[in-house]
Amino acid sequence: MNEQAAREVVMVRAIETADHAHEILSEDDRRHASRSATELAQWQASHAGSPVTADTFLQQRAGQILQRLSERHAAFGPMLRLPGALHVFWTGLPVLALLAGIFLDQITDPHRVDLLSPPLLLIIGWNLAVYASLLVWRWLPFGKLKKPGADLVHLLSLGRTRLPRKLPPALVSALLAFMAEWTQLSRRLTLARLGRTLHLGSALFAIGAVLSLYARGYVAQYSAGWESTFLDAGQVHALLSALFMPALTIFPLQGFSLADIEALRFGQAPSSPLGGARWVHLYAATLFLLVMLPRLLLAGAAQWRIKKWSRNFPLELEQPYFRRLLKALGGAPGMLRVLPYSFAIDEARDKGLSQLAARLLGEQARLMLRPSIAYGDEPHEALRDVKLNDSDATITAVLFSLAATPEKENHGALLDHLVRVSSRGIAVLVDESGYLERVGTQAGGKDRMAERIALWQQFCSFHKAPATFVNLLHPDAHAVDVGAGLALSATA
Repeated sequence: MNEQAAREVVMVRAIETADHAHEILSEDDRRHASRSATELAQWQASHAGSPVTADTFLQQRAGQILQRLSERHAAFGPMLRLPGALHVFWTGLPVLALLAGIFLDQITDPHRVDLLSPPLLLIIGWNLAVYASLLVWRWLPFGKLKKPGADLVHLLSLGRTRLPRKLPPALVSALLAFMAEWTQLSRRLTLARLGRTLHLGSALFAIGAVLSLYARGYVAQYSAGWESTFLDAGQVHALLSALFMPALTIFPLQGFSLADIEALRFGQAPSSPLGGARWVHLYAATLFLLVMLPRLLLAGAAQWRIKKWSRNFPLELEQPYFRRLLKALGGAPGMLRVLPYSFAIDEARDKGLSQLAARLLGEQARLMLRPSIAYGDEPHEALRDVKLNDSDATITAVLFSLAATPEKENHGALLDHLVRVSSRGIAVLVDESGYLERVGTQAGGKDRMAERIALWQQFCSFHKAPATFVNLLHPDAHAVDVGAGLALSATA
């Protein structure tokens, strides 16, 4: 699935997940989109002589839904296209860097080549510092903590996106959720594009500076020399020898001696105009070896990653939302395995779990309700006969009650064990029905509910297993999607 198709699929996923009341898309709209997508995917597969793929089905279905929404809401259409400002940025920044390099000589003397030219030395020094940071940054204690901010990644992924005012509130909420999710999903691709642009811009800046040197040399006569308050000829010779060593080693260029450096000191002896070309060639070769070539190679590597990820966008299709949709293509029904913790499941809540399984995995989904884990039991003993990584269960979820106060020694120990042992990820369901019956009608009940939910959210996030809140007596009360929690816990 390419980047554009993945973007549409993720957008539709956000819309359907947020639209649990079916205000934006009716059930008929969704069924019609699934049927049409199945037929189109099968037709394409038969025409190509290949089996039907999940990518083709999801892409066709997303296109059907987005087209229908565009027809119903004229203001929704522009949201389907990436803003043109992003394309201008990715291509315009390197062009600006080239122009800046070309006009670099405007801040220096156009009739002389300064052997200690601050702009040229700064270009080389800055690039060498960048290469060093790329090599050692990840091993520094703070290297992994210092990442581009979410605001920058959001801007480079979506541009300055403004939601139209004429959209229904439910659709606006869905689009906000999509933008937050897409920013995270496309983060790696966005940073690769940023790296490519910066590397290409640096290379073009150096190319512009070299072109400027040679172009000015055709219409003006350079005089070469140097001057310094603190450096003597020996120190300048050592500095330039180290600087130009790669160029003199690889290219057949004329070298220089200490006497040459001494003779080229401004103010002590007349500078030779015939020597200007030698230093232009030395600086050009050095910039090529230390700036242009490495930066172009880095930009090429970034471009390779961009092509790889944009053509095959890494979208996790094992999430429950996609599993439920892909049942339209056939396959065995999914199974929700529930591990209650210190929670007695009555008949009404058992029925709610079955409805929850159907919402997550399709109408034919099955429920496997395990015996409740007793409060205080050791996790490895309580789950000794549970094969967490088998393929029988599509989703394995631990079920807590919101009425309980989360404890690190008990609830936390269980979550840590599940996250550590389960390679397929673990979902966390927190049922609010019991606590809502207890405090919902009391004075300040809403505030107490909000505080307890925030406590569980923080607790589960700390243990790398984000919580999904449900009401087992009223399963339709919340939009349910445990995919994000599964993905996070599986990689923890």
